[in-house]
Amino acid sequence: MKLLAQAILLALAGGTVHAQEVEKQQPADPAAIPVAHAPPRETQVFADSREYKSYGAAALEILGFQVVLNRIDHAFVKPDDYGVSIGSVRRNLRSSWVEDRDPFEINQMGHPYQGSVYFNIARSNGLTFWESMGYAFAGSAVWEIAGETTPPSRNDQITTSFGGSFLGEALYRMANLVLDRGDGTSPWREVGAALVSPSLEYNRQKGSRRAASLWAGATPATFSRLQLGYSNPSSSNVGPSLATKRREVAADFALEYGLPGKEGYTYRKPFDYFLFRARVSNANGLESLTSRGMLVGTTYGYGERMRGIAGVYGSYDYLSPQLFRIASTGVSLGSNMQVWLARELALQAHASAGVGYVSTGTIRANSGGQYHYGFAPQSMLGLRLIWDNKLSLDLSSSAFFDGKQHGLESGGKDRVLRGDASLSYRLSGPHALTLKYLTSRRGFSFPNVVERQQRYDSVGLYYSWQPARSMGAVNW
Repeated sequence: MKLLAQAILLALAGGTVHAQEVEKQQPADPAAIPVAHAPPRETQVFADSREYKSYGAAALEILGFQVVLNRIDHAFVKPDDYGVSIGSVRRNLRSSWVEDRDPFEINQMGHPYQGSVYFNIARSNGLTFWESMGYAFAGSAVWEIAGETTPPSRNDQITTSFGGSFLGEALYRMANLVLDRGDGTSPWREVGAALVSPSLEYNRQKGSRRAASLWAGATPATFSRLQLGYSNPSSSNVGPSLATKRREVAADFALEYGLPGKEGYTYRKPFDYFLFRARVSNANGLESLTSRGMLVGTTYGYGERMRGIAGVYGSYDYLSPQLFRIASTGVSLGSNMQVWLARELALQAHASAGVGYVSTGTIRANSGGQYHYGFAPQSMLGLRLIWDNKLSLDLSSSAFFDGKQHGLESGGKDRVLRGDASLSYRLSGPHALTLKYLTSRRGFSFPNVVERQQRYDSVGLYYSWQPARSMGAVNW
């Protein structure tokens, strides 16, 4: 899983970051902007001339993938829960759905990624977002019943189908960015797209074509950056974990797609706006992953200085900051906006709140009863203040509030806060330096666990590569 996360991150950094549509010129004076919207200057369309859509091919490819995966697991994974038979299928069909005891990484990272493969198989065969989510849901149910000998799992069904879809659509669109912004001759783009979305590249190579454009009219405004650096623990409370605190050499990739304010760009399809972030480190491989996109919504504006979107967001989050882990698949109400505060000063903001199916666990726990599931409120706040295309201050927090949760051994309460503060200065062109502070805090109350808190804070210095040569402000 560590190698997979690092390979995907490198593919995104090497390809997607070139796909920038944020304007490179300095912001125009908002007071001089006319009210009437000018027609878009660019009308690039994400579509091939030959339409293609096949429900049957999508179903057969998902089944074929499951057969191959089952045989690989049967041969190499111990303990072997993959020796399926007619008897095990019949037993699972009659069995009640349970919460399984698989390791946290398998349930909360492996299963969502598996669901993203189902989803992308359907998407790359021309199906819509909602149709592909249905295929991911059905594929997950088939796997739970006929792919494993253990009883079908409720938590796996949620994370594989819904978490996999929210992750899968972001990967699908990023793979298309890697492919469609090139000249069509670069083998490295093909390799990058295959790492990001193997299903899309497979169907490209066998001759399938997308059925419809990802957008109509103007292409989306995007902002991405890759940060490479070193961080040192500033404070910590290990709580019930036996893990050793470590300094980190880390890579952090972020892409924001469909930023509000781009003239001619519309928000008619799920994930026409999304935020994708991934962070890997030498301490624990995949440290965090977020895929959050607007499922349905509308645009709004106030005067000539504000543009925004609001609606229902779907999200998948995974966090593993050395001492504990948390993962959530959720739905929230939220909004993104940008405001020109002055000629050279822009403020971008995001706020959302909703409910998610949350899983928490302690890394190297000193006792049992520290792996829990439950529905819990969650929220996300983010601010980016951009000055003169040279300096940016980024603040963000994700909170998973107190929620009554049930575990494999006991019940309890759990709450997690993840905070990020960074100051970036653009040196020249795409090069910038970033000072970053990260805090990850967990408070909990569980039977038979004496400790009640965990915390890991770090401060680091990073080199940032921002190929758009901007700090992310959208001009209109």
